[in-house]
Amino acid sequence: MPAINVTENAKKHILKLQAELNKPGMGFRVGVQGGGCSGLSYKLDFEPAPSARDEVIDIGEVKLFLDPKSKLYLNGLTMDFVSTIASSNFVFENPNAKSACGCGTSFAV
Repeated sequence: MPAINVTENAKKHILKLQAELNKPGMGFRVGVQGGGCSGLSYKLDFEPAPSARDEVIDIGEVKLFLDPKSKLYLNGLTMDFVSTIASSNFVFENPNAKSACGCGTSFAV
């Protein structure tokens, strides 16, 4: 079982972003960084190649890159993409989070 589960909606949006940002074939880094109202925030970005210690998660046309430090906080994470009339966002269901901010982009462990 991969460290991160990605829904079909999230995968489709990542592929859409790859095309819009002209990043074909690049991997999608999922990580954490200090900050946000709860202490840690999710970091998402495209990168041409994984780092030497990254776990690479193959989800078909998309490769996710996950560094060892972030894996401690994200193991078991489900990443979805939800679009409503009010907003469109990646949504994270993180079993490691003890609390999260109202906007859903930062969490505490």
